[in-house]
Amino acid sequence: MTAIDPDTLDIEARRARRFTRINKADAWFQVMGLAWLTPILKALAGDNPRAQLSEIWRLLGVPVLAIGLFLLAWGTLAPKVQTSLGAVPGPVQVWEQVGALHADALREAEKEAAFYERQDARNAEHIANGDTDRVRDRVYTGKPTYYDQIWTSIQTVFFGFLLASIIAIPLGIMAGLSATANAALNPLIQIFKPVSPLAWLPIVTMIVSATYANDGLFAKSFLVSAITVTLCSLWPTLINTALGVASIDKDLVNVSKVLKMNTYTKITKLVLPSALPLIFTGLRLSLGVGWMVLIAAEMLAQNPGLGKFVWDEFQNGSSQSLARIMVAVLTIGIIGFILDRIMYALQSLFTFTNNR
Repeated sequence: MTAIDPDTLDIEARRARRFTRINKADAWFQVMGLAWLTPILKALAGDNPRAQLSEIWRLLGVPVLAIGLFLLAWGTLAPKVQTSLGAVPGPVQVWEQVGALHADALREAEKEAAFYERQDARNAEHIANGDTDRVRDRVYTGKPTYYDQIWTSIQTVFFGFLLASIIAIPLGIMAGLSATANAALNPLIQIFKPVSPLAWLPIVTMIVSATYANDGLFAKSFLVSAITVTLCSLWPTLINTALGVASIDKDLVNVSKVLKMNTYTKITKLVLPSALPLIFTGLRLSLGVGWMVLIAAEMLAQNPGLGKFVWDEFQNGSSQSLARIMVAVLTIGIIGFILDRIMYALQSLFTFTNNR
Protein backbone atom coordinates (compact mmCIF):
# COMPACT_ATOMS: atom_id res chain seq x y z
CA MET A 1 0.00 0.00 0.00
CA THR A 2 1.48 3.37 -1.06
CA ALA A 3 1.85 5.97 1.68
CA ILE A 4 0.36 9.40 1.02
CA ASP A 5 2.76 12.31 1.39
CA PRO A 6 1.52 14.65 4.19
CA ASP A 7 2.78 17.68 2.21
CA THR A 8 0.60 16.64 -0.73
CA LEU A 9 -2.43 16.37 1.56
CA ASP A 10 -1.70 19.81 3.00
CA ILE A 11 -1.42 21.35 -0.48
CA GLU A 12 -4.69 19.74 -1.58
CA ALA A 13 -6.45 20.92 1.60
CA ARG A 14 -5.29 24.50 1.05
CA ARG A 15 -6.38 24.31 -2.58
CA ALA A 16 -9.82 23.02 -1.58
CA ARG A 17 -10.21 25.86 0.95
CA ARG A 18 -9.19 28.38 -1.72
CA PHE A 19 -11.82 27.06 -4.15
CA THR A 20 -14.43 27.11 -1.38
CA ARG A 21 -13.71 30.80 -0.73
CA ILE A 22 -13.89 31.56 -4.47
CA ASN A 23 -17.27 29.78 -4.77
CA LYS A 24 -18.64 31.75 -1.80
CA ALA A 25 -17.40 35.02 -3.30
CA ASP A 26 -19.00 34.08 -6.64
CA ALA A 27 -22.51 34.68 -5.22
CA TRP A 28 -21.60 38.30 -4.46
CA PHE A 29 -19.80 38.74 -7.77
CA GLN A 30 -23.06 37.69 -9.46
CA VAL A 31 -24.97 40.30 -7.44
CA MET A 32 -22.54 43.11 -8.29
CA GLY A 33 -22.32 42.24 -11.98
CA LEU A 34 -18.72 41.06 -11.59
CA ALA A 35 -19.22 37.40 -12.44
CA TRP A 36 -16.15 37.51 -14.71
CA LEU A 37 -13.91 37.72 -11.61
CA THR A 38 -14.73 34.14 -10.63
CA PRO A 39 -13.08 32.38 -13.64
CA ILE A 40 -10.08 34.72 -13.33
CA LEU A 41 -9.60 33.73 -9.69
CA LYS A 42 -10.13 30.05 -10.52
CA ALA A 43 -7.60 30.23 -13.35
CA LEU A 44 -5.05 31.85 -11.02
CA ALA A 45 -5.76 29.08 -8.51
CA GLY A 46 -4.98 26.45 -11.16
CA ASP A 47 -8.49 25.12 -11.80
CA ASN A 48 -8.47 24.00 -15.46
CA PRO A 49 -7.07 27.28 -16.92
CA ARG A 50 -8.23 26.46 -20.46
CA ALA A 51 -11.87 26.09 -19.40
CA GLN A 52 -11.62 29.21 -17.25
CA LEU A 53 -10.21 31.21 -20.19
CA SER A 54 -13.31 30.25 -22.16
CA GLU A 55 -15.50 31.57 -19.32
CA ILE A 56 -13.45 34.77 -19.09
CA TRP A 57 -13.95 35.35 -22.80
CA ARG A 58 -17.71 34.77 -22.51
CA LEU A 59 -18.24 36.88 -19.37
CA LEU A 60 -15.71 39.66 -19.97
CA GLY A 61 -14.26 39.51 -23.46
CA VAL A 62 -17.58 39.39 -25.34
CA PRO A 63 -19.15 42.36 -23.43
CA VAL A 64 -15.97 44.43 -23.84
CA LEU A 65 -15.89 43.60 -27.55
CA ALA A 66 -19.57 44.54 -27.89
CA ILE A 67 -18.96 47.89 -26.17
CA GLY A 68 -15.94 48.49 -28.38
CA LEU A 69 -17.96 47.79 -31.52
CA PHE A 70 -20.73 50.08 -30.28
CA LEU A 71 -18.25 52.92 -29.68
CA LEU A 72 -16.69 52.33 -33.10
CA ALA A 73 -20.08 52.44 -34.83
CA TRP A 74 -21.04 55.53 -32.82
CA GLY A 75 -17.83 57.34 -33.68
CA THR A 76 -18.14 56.41 -37.36
CA LEU A 77 -21.82 57.21 -37.90
CA ALA A 78 -22.28 60.20 -35.56
CA PRO A 79 -20.56 62.82 -37.78
CA LYS A 80 -22.83 61.83 -40.68
CA VAL A 81 -26.02 62.73 -38.76
CA GLN A 82 -26.75 66.45 -38.81
CA THR A 83 -29.07 68.21 -36.36
CA SER A 84 -30.09 71.81 -35.69
CA LEU A 85 -27.11 71.98 -33.32
CA GLY A 86 -24.64 70.47 -35.78
CA ALA A 87 -23.42 66.91 -36.17
CA VAL A 88 -24.20 64.34 -33.51
CA PRO A 89 -21.19 64.24 -31.15
CA GLY A 90 -19.09 61.12 -31.06
CA PRO A 91 -17.57 59.40 -28.03
CA VAL A 92 -14.57 61.75 -27.96
CA GLN A 93 -16.73 64.91 -27.88
CA VAL A 94 -18.99 63.41 -25.19
CA TRP A 95 -15.98 62.48 -23.06
CA GLU A 96 -14.64 66.02 -23.41
CA GLN A 97 -17.91 67.33 -21.96
CA VAL A 98 -17.56 64.90 -19.05
CA GLY A 99 -14.28 66.63 -18.26
CA ALA A 100 -15.84 70.07 -18.80
CA LEU A 101 -18.71 69.33 -16.41
CA HIS A 102 -16.25 68.06 -13.82
CA ALA A 103 -14.15 71.21 -14.22
CA ASP A 104 -17.30 73.35 -13.81
CA ALA A 105 -18.08 71.49 -10.58
CA LEU A 106 -14.58 72.12 -9.25
CA ARG A 107 -14.79 75.84 -10.08
CA GLU A 108 -18.18 76.10 -8.38
CA ALA A 109 -16.78 74.33 -5.30
CA GLU A 110 -13.93 76.86 -5.19
CA LYS A 111 -16.43 79.74 -5.43
CA GLU A 112 -18.48 78.24 -2.59
CA ALA A 113 -15.42 77.79 -0.39
CA ALA A 114 -14.31 81.38 -1.10
CA PHE A 115 -17.82 82.67 -0.27
CA TYR A 116 -17.82 81.01 3.15
CA GLU A 117 -14.26 82.16 3.83
CA ARG A 118 -15.25 85.78 3.16
CA GLN A 119 -18.40 85.39 5.26
CA ASP A 120 -16.43 83.91 8.19
CA ALA A 121 -13.87 86.71 7.93
CA ARG A 122 -16.59 89.39 7.97
CA ASN A 123 -18.38 87.77 10.91
CA ALA A 124 -15.12 87.46 12.84
CA GLU A 125 -14.42 91.15 12.23
CA HIS A 126 -17.91 92.15 13.41
CA ILE A 127 -17.54 90.03 16.55
CA ALA A 128 -14.11 91.53 17.24
CA ASN A 129 -15.61 95.02 16.95
CA GLY A 130 -18.48 94.08 19.24
CA ASP A 131 -21.00 94.57 16.44
CA THR A 132 -22.76 91.20 16.79
CA ASP A 133 -25.97 92.49 15.20
CA ARG A 134 -24.24 92.52 11.83
CA VAL A 135 -23.20 88.87 12.03
CA ARG A 136 -24.92 86.93 9.23
CA ASP A 137 -24.82 83.28 8.22
CA ARG A 138 -25.99 83.05 4.64
CA VAL A 139 -26.22 79.95 2.47
CA TYR A 140 -24.32 79.91 -0.80
CA THR A 141 -26.78 80.25 -3.68
CA GLY A 142 -24.60 79.58 -6.69
CA LYS A 143 -25.81 77.49 -9.60
CA PRO A 144 -26.04 73.73 -8.92
CA THR A 145 -23.27 71.64 -10.44
CA TYR A 146 -23.83 68.51 -12.50
CA TYR A 147 -23.04 66.42 -9.42
CA ASP A 148 -25.56 68.42 -7.36
CA GLN A 149 -28.24 67.65 -9.94
CA ILE A 150 -27.38 63.95 -9.91
CA TRP A 151 -27.63 63.89 -6.11
CA THR A 152 -30.95 65.78 -6.19
CA SER A 153 -32.42 63.24 -8.61
CA ILE A 154 -31.22 60.29 -6.50
CA GLN A 155 -32.68 61.79 -3.33
CA THR A 156 -35.98 62.48 -5.06
CA VAL A 157 -36.34 59.01 -6.56
CA PHE A 158 -35.57 57.30 -3.26
CA PHE A 159 -38.07 59.48 -1.40
CA GLY A 160 -40.79 58.72 -3.96
CA PHE A 161 -39.81 55.04 -4.03
CA LEU A 162 -39.99 54.87 -0.21
CA LEU A 163 -43.48 56.40 -0.22
CA ALA A 164 -44.56 53.95 -2.93
CA SER A 165 -43.23 50.99 -0.93
CA ILE A 166 -44.96 52.13 2.28
CA ILE A 167 -48.26 52.26 0.39
CA ALA A 168 -47.86 49.26 -1.92
CA ILE A 169 -46.54 46.55 0.43
CA PRO A 170 -49.39 46.71 3.01
CA LEU A 171 -52.00 46.92 0.24
CA GLY A 172 -50.36 43.99 -1.54
CA ILE A 173 -50.37 41.90 1.64
CA MET A 174 -54.04 42.76 2.15
CA ALA A 175 -54.89 41.80 -1.44
CA GLY A 176 -52.93 38.55 -1.20
CA LEU A 177 -54.55 37.46 2.06
CA SER A 178 -58.13 38.47 1.27
CA ALA A 179 -60.05 37.66 -1.89
CA THR A 180 -62.44 40.49 -1.03
CA ALA A 181 -59.62 43.04 -0.74
CA ASN A 182 -58.15 41.76 -4.00
CA ALA A 183 -61.52 42.19 -5.75
CA ALA A 184 -61.75 45.75 -4.41
CA LEU A 185 -58.17 46.75 -5.37
CA ASN A 186 -57.91 45.03 -8.75
CA PRO A 187 -60.11 47.52 -10.69
CA LEU A 188 -58.18 50.46 -9.24
CA ILE A 189 -54.88 48.85 -10.19
CA GLN A 190 -56.03 48.18 -13.74
CA ILE A 191 -57.30 51.76 -14.16
CA PHE A 192 -54.42 53.71 -12.64
CA LYS A 193 -51.43 51.50 -13.54
CA PRO A 194 -51.30 52.61 -17.22
CA VAL A 195 -51.63 56.33 -16.43
CA SER A 196 -48.64 58.31 -17.73
CA PRO A 197 -46.62 60.65 -15.49
CA LEU A 198 -47.55 63.38 -17.97
CA ALA A 199 -51.13 63.09 -16.72
CA TRP A 200 -50.26 62.88 -13.02
CA LEU A 201 -47.82 65.80 -13.07
CA PRO A 202 -50.26 68.73 -13.51
CA ILE A 203 -52.64 67.25 -10.93
CA VAL A 204 -49.87 66.78 -8.38
CA THR A 205 -48.46 70.24 -9.11
CA MET A 206 -51.80 71.95 -8.49
CA ILE A 207 -52.53 69.99 -5.31
CA VAL A 208 -49.08 70.54 -3.81
CA SER A 209 -49.10 74.23 -4.72
CA ALA A 210 -52.51 74.70 -3.07
CA THR A 211 -51.91 72.69 0.10
CA TYR A 212 -48.20 72.87 0.92
CA ALA A 213 -46.60 75.88 2.61
CA ASN A 214 -43.52 77.46 1.08
CA ASP A 215 -41.62 77.28 4.39
CA GLY A 216 -42.15 73.53 4.81
CA LEU A 217 -39.47 70.89 5.33
CA PHE A 218 -39.30 70.07 1.60
CA ALA A 219 -39.31 72.30 -1.44
CA LYS A 220 -42.51 72.18 -3.51
CA SER A 221 -40.61 71.15 -6.61
CA PHE A 222 -39.08 68.23 -4.69
CA LEU A 223 -42.51 67.05 -3.50
CA VAL A 224 -44.07 67.36 -6.96
CA SER A 225 -41.40 65.12 -8.49
CA ALA A 226 -41.38 62.64 -5.59
CA ILE A 227 -45.18 62.23 -5.46
CA THR A 228 -45.31 61.76 -9.24
CA VAL A 229 -42.69 59.02 -8.87
CA THR A 230 -44.79 57.45 -6.10
CA LEU A 231 -48.00 57.41 -8.14
CA CYS A 232 -46.32 55.79 -11.14
CA SER A 233 -44.00 53.31 -9.38
CA LEU A 234 -46.11 51.72 -6.66
CA TRP A 235 -47.97 49.33 -8.99
CA PRO A 236 -45.23 46.72 -9.66
CA THR A 237 -44.59 46.36 -5.93
CA LEU A 238 -48.30 46.13 -5.14
CA ILE A 239 -48.96 43.50 -7.82
CA ASN A 240 -45.89 41.36 -7.00
CA THR A 241 -46.54 41.55 -3.25
CA ALA A 242 -50.12 40.38 -3.73
CA LEU A 243 -48.94 37.58 -6.02
CA GLY A 244 -46.22 36.51 -3.57
CA VAL A 245 -48.60 36.46 -0.61
CA ALA A 246 -51.29 34.59 -2.56
CA SER A 247 -48.71 31.98 -3.65
CA ILE A 248 -47.76 30.90 -0.12
CA ASP A 249 -47.85 27.14 0.39
CA LYS A 250 -51.31 26.18 1.65
CA ASP A 251 -49.75 23.76 4.14
CA LEU A 252 -48.03 26.69 5.84
CA VAL A 253 -51.35 28.54 6.00
CA ASN A 254 -52.97 25.50 7.59
CA VAL A 255 -50.14 25.28 10.14
CA SER A 256 -50.73 28.92 11.09
CA LYS A 257 -54.40 28.10 11.68
CA VAL A 258 -53.52 25.09 13.82
CA LEU A 259 -51.12 27.19 15.89
CA LYS A 260 -53.79 29.92 16.12
CA MET A 261 -51.40 32.67 15.07
CA ASN A 262 -52.70 36.20 15.33
CA THR A 263 -52.63 38.40 12.23
CA TYR A 264 -49.39 40.22 13.13
CA THR A 265 -47.49 37.00 13.86
CA LYS A 266 -48.85 35.38 10.71
CA ILE A 267 -47.69 38.29 8.55
CA THR A 268 -44.23 38.70 10.14
CA LYS A 269 -43.37 35.02 10.65
CA LEU A 270 -45.08 33.40 7.68
CA VAL A 271 -46.30 35.78 4.98
CA LEU A 272 -43.35 38.15 4.58
CA PRO A 273 -40.55 35.52 4.64
CA SER A 274 -42.38 33.40 2.05
CA ALA A 275 -43.27 36.33 -0.22
CA LEU A 276 -39.98 38.25 0.00
CA PRO A 277 -38.51 37.08 -3.35
CA LEU A 278 -41.53 38.36 -5.29
CA ILE A 279 -41.76 41.50 -3.13
CA PHE A 280 -38.16 42.36 -3.99
CA THR A 281 -38.84 41.67 -7.65
CA GLY A 282 -41.63 44.24 -7.45
CA LEU A 283 -39.37 46.69 -5.62
CA ARG A 284 -36.70 46.38 -8.32
CA LEU A 285 -39.28 47.01 -11.03
CA SER A 286 -40.75 49.94 -9.10
CA LEU A 287 -37.37 51.59 -8.62
CA GLY A 288 -36.63 51.28 -12.34
CA VAL A 289 -40.01 52.76 -13.24
CA GLY A 290 -39.54 55.52 -10.68
CA TRP A 291 -36.15 56.49 -12.11
CA MET A 292 -37.59 56.79 -15.63
CA VAL A 293 -40.62 58.73 -14.41
CA LEU A 294 -38.47 61.11 -12.37
CA ILE A 295 -36.42 62.29 -15.34
CA ALA A 296 -39.59 63.08 -17.30
CA ALA A 297 -41.15 64.83 -14.29
CA GLU A 298 -38.08 66.99 -13.70
CA MET A 299 -37.90 67.88 -17.36
CA LEU A 300 -41.53 68.90 -17.72
CA ALA A 301 -42.01 70.58 -14.33
CA GLN A 302 -38.60 72.28 -14.41
CA ASN A 303 -37.74 70.77 -11.04
CA PRO A 304 -34.05 70.51 -10.06
CA GLY A 305 -32.27 67.36 -11.20
CA LEU A 306 -30.99 65.56 -14.27
CA GLY A 307 -34.24 66.05 -16.17
CA LYS A 308 -34.00 69.82 -15.79
CA PHE A 309 -30.33 69.67 -16.80
CA VAL A 310 -31.32 67.95 -20.07
CA TRP A 311 -34.07 70.48 -20.74
CA ASP A 312 -31.82 73.46 -19.96
CA GLU A 313 -29.16 72.18 -22.33
CA PHE A 314 -31.79 71.64 -25.02
CA GLN A 315 -33.00 75.21 -24.57
CA ASN A 316 -29.45 76.54 -24.46
CA GLY A 317 -28.78 75.37 -28.00
CA SER A 318 -24.99 75.82 -27.87
CA SER A 319 -22.51 73.71 -29.80
CA GLN A 320 -21.78 71.76 -26.60
CA SER A 321 -25.40 71.16 -25.59
CA LEU A 322 -25.99 67.95 -27.55
CA ALA A 323 -22.83 66.36 -26.16
CA ARG A 324 -23.87 67.34 -22.63
CA ILE A 325 -27.31 65.86 -23.17
CA MET A 326 -25.66 62.61 -24.23
CA VAL A 327 -23.52 62.72 -21.07
CA ALA A 328 -26.77 62.98 -19.10
CA VAL A 329 -28.30 60.07 -21.04
CA LEU A 330 -25.32 57.84 -20.22
CA THR A 331 -25.38 59.01 -16.59
CA ILE A 332 -29.08 58.15 -16.30
CA GLY A 333 -28.45 54.68 -17.71
CA ILE A 334 -25.47 53.97 -15.46
CA ILE A 335 -27.30 55.16 -12.34
CA GLY A 336 -30.31 53.04 -13.29
CA PHE A 337 -28.03 50.00 -13.54
CA ILE A 338 -26.44 50.77 -10.15
CA LEU A 339 -29.85 51.19 -8.50
CA ASP A 340 -30.94 47.81 -9.85
CA ARG A 341 -27.73 46.20 -8.53
CA ILE A 342 -28.36 47.74 -5.11
CA MET A 343 -31.85 46.29 -4.98
CA TYR A 344 -30.54 42.91 -6.17
CA ALA A 345 -27.91 42.97 -3.41
CA LEU A 346 -30.60 43.72 -0.81
CA GLN A 347 -32.72 40.90 -2.22
CA SER A 348 -29.76 38.53 -1.87
CA LEU A 349 -29.26 39.59 1.76
CA PHE A 350 -32.88 39.13 2.83
CA THR A 351 -33.96 36.13 0.76
CA PHE A 352 -32.66 32.64 0.14
CA THR A 353 -32.62 32.82 -3.66
CA ASN A 354 -28.82 32.61 -3.79
CA ASN A 355 -26.75 29.83 -2.35
CA ARG A 356 -24.01 31.36 -0.29
